[in-house]
Amino acid sequence: MSDEALFQRTSALALEYLARLHERPVARPVEFSALLERLGGTLPAAGMAAGEVIEQLVTAVEPGLVATPGPRYFGFVTGGALPVSVAADWLASAWDQNAFSFVISPAAAAVEEVVRIWLLELLGLPSQMSMGLVTGGTMANFTGLAAARHALLKSVGWDVEADGLFGAPALTVVTSDESHISIFAALQMLGLGRERVTRVATDAQGRMRADELSATLARINTPVLVCAQAGNVNTGAFDPLSEIVPLVRARLPHQPGWLHVDGAFGGWVAASEQYRALVTQLDQADSFSVDCHKWLNVPYDSGLVFVSDRAAHYAAMTLSAAYYVPSPDEVRDNHNWVPEASRRARCFALYAALRALGRHGVANIVEHCCHLARRFAERLAADPQVRILNDVVINQVLVRFVNGGNDREADDALTAEVMRRVQQDGTCWAGGTTWQGQHALRISVSNWSTTESDIERSAKAILACLHESKSQR
Repeated sequence: MSDEALFQRTSALALEYLARLHERPVARPVEFSALLERLGGTLPAAGMAAGEVIEQLVTAVEPGLVATPGPRYFGFVTGGALPVSVAADWLASAWDQNAFSFVISPAAAAVEEVVRIWLLELLGLPSQMSMGLVTGGTMANFTGLAAARHALLKSVGWDVEADGLFGAPALTVVTSDESHISIFAALQMLGLGRERVTRVATDAQGRMRADELSATLARINTPVLVCAQAGNVNTGAFDPLSEIVPLVRARLPHQPGWLHVDGAFGGWVAASEQYRALVTQLDQADSFSVDCHKWLNVPYDSGLVFVSDRAAHYAAMTLSAAYYVPSPDEVRDNHNWVPEASRRARCFALYAALRALGRHGVANIVEHCCHLARRFAERLAADPQVRILNDVVINQVLVRFVNGGNDREADDALTAEVMRRVQQDGTCWAGGTTWQGQHALRISVSNWSTTESDIERSAKAILACLHESKSQR
């Protein structure tokens, strides 16, 4: 098989998958050992023809593919890739650019800079902010917090990149009780410690309480890094940035402060006039992270970090070696803003999505998903055995199934059983979580292609699973 024939056949197989996406079961039970058996065995001494490799791969993995790009996948706040972004991503694979620097890929350097300019305008952020394009929310938070670590320690005369943390002046990290696990993962990797944090209490919806933050900051006599959240991963609630920003700024100039905002999915509301008030004063944050494979609906993996102090961002991330070819001063070298050197050119998919959607298109995706989430909650809540545990402010819905009494353990068991049946049924897929000590089904509406009929079909399937669970208990 020629290379051209191989690519044509592979394209046909991909198109077949996409054509069936809307109607295939979202996920099906599959044994890991069975997948290993289909895929594995002893590595043969002789290779296999390329066309045969592709055909066997497609056949072997098919039972383990989850229809995450489809319209009824409601797990893990996962968007479905826009066709134009998939097409651009295919080109990125064919072009095989290392988006390391201008010298090695002028195209990737220029596209990332255009994406930076467009996104700052779209999200209402200061035009001078720097941007790093990384794999996702964890590395975006890592990069933003690394810039914070540099700036805060530099303010007290310490060069952390050169001298490390041995003997470094103290700084205090403040999170909320509801900060996402990726914040703690970043702190762990940065040597700041996931347990050496000061936690601030949250309200019933998971928002950081500004009065508690104020009291906490009053007791701190070191430089402080405050981690706020735009979009709680369970409830979708937003920390009150308009109250938090002045509290952090009030410490200056006596004690330096840095505000990082984790906006993995909720940060995209800044693109919508209808929802922008949820992130009032986001433009005053020192650093801000967001995932593009959520509401921008581009292929995995794609995260962004924006930093107001470009020098701190650059100092925390830049790297050099004797063999690096210097670029002209006026161009962008992408590696200066991220932890990685060798980098896939994710920027092409972002560029294509933004170019195809425009400002209004991005806003429409956000508003459409929020509308459908409210519709989902209303449809489920009409059943007397359903409780919606959160205020549906954006796209997150927490669902609990109850027996009618006050037996928490029985309700937990019922909720777990309904979730198991939903995932086995395959009409839609949603995952479980624990919210304020209660087991819940977590629904995240994040896909550009989800329709009202998908919501109706999914709600009907979930309620059928509830009634089946009740009838067999």
